[in-house]
Amino acid sequence: MDQSHIRNFCIIAHIDHGKSTLADRLLQTTGTISEREMQEQVLDDMDLEREKGVTIKASAVRMNYTAHNGDVYEMNLIDTPGHVDFAYEVSRALLSCEGAILVVDATQGIEAQTLANLYLAVEANLEIIPVVNKIDLPAALPDEVAEEIENITGIPAEEVIPISAKTGANIGAVLEAIVRRVPPPDEMAELPLRALVFDSHYDSYKGVIAYVRIFEGALDKRQWIKMMSNSVTAEPIEIGIFSPSMKPVNNLTVGEVGYIATGLKTVQECRVGDTITLRDNPADTPLPGFAPAKPMVFAGFYPTEGEDYALLKDALERLQLNDAALVYEPETSDALNFGFRCGFLGLFHMEIVQERLEREYDLDLVATAPSVRYEVAMRNTGEVKVIESPADLPDEGEIEEIREPYMHVQLFAPEEYYGVIMELTMKRRGEFMGQEHPAPGRIVLKYDIPLAEIIVDFYDKLKSSTRGYASMDYEFDAYRASDLVKMEVLVNKVPVDALAMIVHRDDAYHRGQRLVTQLKKEIPRQMFEVPIQAATGKRVISRANVKALRKDVLAKCYGGDITRKRKLLEKQKKGKKRMKMIGNVEVPQEAFMAVLKLNDD
Repeated sequence: MDQSHIRNFCIIAHIDHGKSTLADRLLQTTGTISEREMQEQVLDDMDLEREKGVTIKASAVRMNYTAHNGDVYEMNLIDTPGHVDFAYEVSRALLSCEGAILVVDATQGIEAQTLANLYLAVEANLEIIPVVNKIDLPAALPDEVAEEIENITGIPAEEVIPISAKTGANIGAVLEAIVRRVPPPDEMAELPLRALVFDSHYDSYKGVIAYVRIFEGALDKRQWIKMMSNSVTAEPIEIGIFSPSMKPVNNLTVGEVGYIATGLKTVQECRVGDTITLRDNPADTPLPGFAPAKPMVFAGFYPTEGEDYALLKDALERLQLNDAALVYEPETSDALNFGFRCGFLGLFHMEIVQERLEREYDLDLVATAPSVRYEVAMRNTGEVKVIESPADLPDEGEIEEIREPYMHVQLFAPEEYYGVIMELTMKRRGEFMGQEHPAPGRIVLKYDIPLAEIIVDFYDKLKSSTRGYASMDYEFDAYRASDLVKMEVLVNKVPVDALAMIVHRDDAYHRGQRLVTQLKKEIPRQMFEVPIQAATGKRVISRANVKALRKDVLAKCYGGDITRKRKLLEKQKKGKKRMKMIGNVEVPQEAFMAVLKLNDD
């Protein structure tokens, strides 16, 4: 294919603004998929993506389009996720394109993640084609939304294309705009091969399959390749393109998007963001790579059956092949035995990983409450320790200060929810940083909020208190010192490390009280009384007792001497005392889930 007839583009949007539906229509209009093969969300091939209605993995597809002037163009579409947790997937996909279609819902207007992804696209120097979707809905306001886009991007409102991805209205105009406005890739065919790996998945027959965009040079299927970050070499099993299923070809040339089945056995050898070159004629420098994705939220995953530990280890290894952002390391817990401490990009990412482990690998898991990464400055040595689990926090006496990650949060909402959002953010220790009015009746509030206050249920609360109209986007700001303490939970005077959490000192008493009340409901009654305590340092701040089950030892004593009854009760008391000394209390899985449900009721 002639270089000037190649167009590489992606679609960026907020969740639910119609990204995957637009991709379906483009595939249909260009005849890439026959009517018989057509189904909703063609590119979202994971069951979870279909159920939740969100794109989780970036995927690529090649289409051939005949323009009005009769020329045939090769179009490579890279479909990206919209959820804030998968922003790293978006950034990789953007570097592989020259243009981006910005999809905005005609009924909702511009939302938080629309803007976040737009800024990423502008940083990557992409040509932006704005599109207003869902014009077939009765509540659609395409003209107002087009003006909103003009205010924010500076692209004239008349250049915004109104479409309906559902009915297929005006899709041809989008394809013509791509041909006209997206620049072709640069001519770099005579240089040594440099291909960027923007995604990968693992195939048990072909090894790691790298999704690549070729920036310089060309690749033949018989040439040996080399990874530039670790110098691993391999002979590709096959190379090919996506249309949308994988289709082998003999060679890939500059500007094209395709895949390389490397035959490598671990994803560590073929990292996302790495540059692939030829073994015999290597390039001098790699393409500007990606920084590895930084996990923000940490939780422990333990198998409910101890013997499933090896299966969980195997499942995490395989899942990591498809998900470069997942990190894990082994850890042990007194209450839950052996498991793994896993790092995620956010709570939604954690939910997806947990669900994939349970579904695809048939595992029963116990997940501990999610926590964030803290920095602890030590008093005597002056060193700074990084803590990922509350159980690792040193004694209070050794700590100079604890720093927690703060996020820069942008909240988009209609003006009438101003007060509700203010109240919610104040409860979560938010600091007001400013506000903007992008369009009449809409407001953007900017806050700095500790990540620990956002991760569990902040988004749900925001959505429910604003009737679903508010949206949010967040990015890491910095670590700041806060007055934090470790709250431990003791069941029958034994600390349960998996229930420990790091909380703000002002909030410790209320959190402790709520947690103890919740645990009292969840922990089953024993033959002896079980105390449940929440403690910070050496101080118990809340306590509740789970009453003992009592056998009626006096059933056979009707009438008669009172001393006989006393004797029997004393005997029972002694037995319970002995049982309490050696008895241990099983903490059920529901108790660990109780920590997650400590919302501000």
